Amino acid sequence: MHNEYMLVDCGEGAQMQLSRYDLPLMRINHIFISHLHGDHYLGLPGLLFTLHLHHRQNDLHLYSPRGLNEILTTQFFYSRSVPSFRIIIHTLNTETRQLILDHPHFTVESVPLHHKLPCCGFIFKEKPKSLRIDPQKVPSTLPPHYYKALKNGEDVVDEAGKVLYKNEDYTLPPHRSYSYAYCSDTIYSQELVQQLQGTDVIYHEATFTSADAGKARETRHSTAADAATVARQAGATKLLLGHFSARYRELHTLLQEARAVFPNTELAEEGRTFYLTRL
Repeated sequence: MHNEYMLVDCGEGAQMQLSRYDLPLMRINHIFISHLHGDHYLGLPGLLFTLHLHHRQNDLHLYSPRGLNEILTTQFFYSRSVPSFRIIIHTLNTETRQLILDHPHFTVESVPLHHKLPCCGFIFKEKPKSLRIDPQKVPSTLPPHYYKALKNGEDVVDEAGKVLYKNEDYTLPPHRSYSYAYCSDTIYSQELVQQLQGTDVIYHEATFTSADAGKARETRHSTAADAATVARQAGATKLLLGHFSARYRELHTLLQEARAVFPNTELAEEGRTFYLTRL
């Protein structure tokens, strides 16, 4: 988002996939870990060692429920390693919604999820954008420093206070701001539905089909229908399903189940790309 690269969860093989899809490993400055089950963080120590071997210098921010600091400290202690860069760990409160990153162009919030371990999801939300200059109306002689005032919604005035360029005459509405939510391991929750209201794209785990709903409840996971219900009730535009149980060799069953509840659903399969700005 806005030239900022962020990684959400880091399972085994994360480095291989980053390389496979030519993603800029060294430009990742924020890594969000939803919870400390191995499939969501076991790739992190190896990734950190790789960054060290590549002589990374920039700070790296890690966001996680309590415990990640102890895990990484043990790794570095027994390998007698000192990273070449500063690792800043932000411990998340998994019981309440939190603003955890306030970027000039967007925010990241954590939201509580309901799983076997303390767990949270993440909402990435663009801030309202500036007005756009109308190229059909702005004269070519307009001084460059006036553009900023117009884009900020201000009129351009002279020293005497006389309006030279009225904002509404030279600007267009801002481009739409988008939002994306990542909902890791969780059971269905009406509380989560409320937290996700108006989110454009929701990634939601769909570990089981409804035929295995009992297993889903036992393991504190969701069915495809659960995920679709969350998306529909939250007023989302698109739903991405992921975190599929290995028992399903054919994923179309999960997709069909979700689409019966929320038609605009896709499978978050490896290598697929989805663009918020093309909704």
